[in-house]
Amino acid sequence: MAGLGAAHRLKETGLPAVLFDKNPYPGGHTASHASEGFVFDEGPHVSFTSDERFRALLSQSVGGNYLQVDAQINNYWQGYWIRHPAITNLHGLPSDLVVRILQDFIASQNAPQPVINNYLDWLVASYGRTFAETFPARYTVKYHTTTAENLSTDWLGPRLYRASLEEVLRGAVAPGSPNIHYVQDYRYPAQGGFASYLELFRRQSDIRLSHEVVRIDWRRRELSFANGSVVEYDHLISSVPLPDLIGMIPGTPPDVTAAAEQLACTTLVLVNLGVARSDVSSHSWNYYYDEEFPFSRVSYPRVMSPNVVPEGMSSIQAELYFSRKYRPLTGAPEAWIDPVIDGLRRSGVLRQDDRITFRQALLVPYANIIFDLDREASLRTVHGYLDSIGVRYCGRYGDWGYLWTDEAFRSGENAAQGIVDRLDTPTSLSTTAA
Repeated sequence: MAGLGAAHRLKETGLPAVLFDKNPYPGGHTASHASEGFVFDEGPHVSFTSDERFRALLSQSVGGNYLQVDAQINNYWQGYWIRHPAITNLHGLPSDLVVRILQDFIASQNAPQPVINNYLDWLVASYGRTFAETFPARYTVKYHTTTAENLSTDWLGPRLYRASLEEVLRGAVAPGSPNIHYVQDYRYPAQGGFASYLELFRRQSDIRLSHEVVRIDWRRRELSFANGSVVEYDHLISSVPLPDLIGMIPGTPPDVTAAAEQLACTTLVLVNLGVARSDVSSHSWNYYYDEEFPFSRVSYPRVMSPNVVPEGMSSIQAELYFSRKYRPLTGAPEAWIDPVIDGLRRSGVLRQDDRITFRQALLVPYANIIFDLDREASLRTVHGYLDSIGVRYCGRYGDWGYLWTDEAFRSGENAAQGIVDRLDTPTSLSTTAA
């Protein structure tokens, strides 16, 4: 999305751009894969942006053929299904646990402002220690592959809701609290999966597929590709993950290489299942806290659009997170299919007699950025070097940030605008985006 955003901005300005994508399809992670009548996105993708300009662009891309879906989100913890966010939906949990959560929450609201050194400090200050350690800190290890003590708070934004005391108390004494998740509803293409939103940008862009960059000579302004081709560029915008990007640049100083190696990111195994039943779930996705389940989040593509499954079927996508730095993946992704099915049965999502008609495991080497305590200094070193050699960067893996779809697109636009702003006669020069 970031590369497409860069090309879109350059087109608006009159600058020609070429996009190079290592895959045989465009869009990076904003991809949808079809097989045997099922369509699975590369991880759950929905559009909940409030940016009216971007909403209009996506609508235009699918000819207005999208669905508006209410976001129903649940949490699973030790046999309990808890509406999200859990902090305002404590009703029905063990009474001793609820009492401890309320005591700690009230104490945290009345305590002096603490020093926040890491994410765990923020969780305890926001929710009290009992809730923090029972729910979000436990989920952190599954999703980020490291502990909350080892994370900064730079990534939070609106992702975790800071509830008021009244909201917490009401959610503890009675069911049916209001939906206060940051995703109230979302838009999803009626046909073809999330990648249908790219159609407008694909049509207007010059995209060279199956072009994997292997070497960047910034002094000669040349890109070398795995297929043997070499191209020159006037300006370069990269959405390549920073550790890979630095490895493509000969002569990079050792301190920059070392900093790039410290940048942490999760590796994702997606287990995609097709089920011979149309009513598997009414939820968009569920969060799982217990360590006994290998997956941290489970989503249901049929809820997003009934047209991504065969008639009378449902589909499930489970996310399992690993990382080179903290939790390396060993063995084949396919080895996780049966444990996922077992976990879904034990938690009641699948029935024992459900017929699984489709099974697939997909490896995504780069998934979510890990905002560990090494990130800030390492990123400053890497970005400083790229700035010094004139290589612009964008997107989740160029900015090395927790960017949603619209933010990634704007990141590409901003990188392109930085080039435009420096040109005296922009229409007379050409630009290459990779």
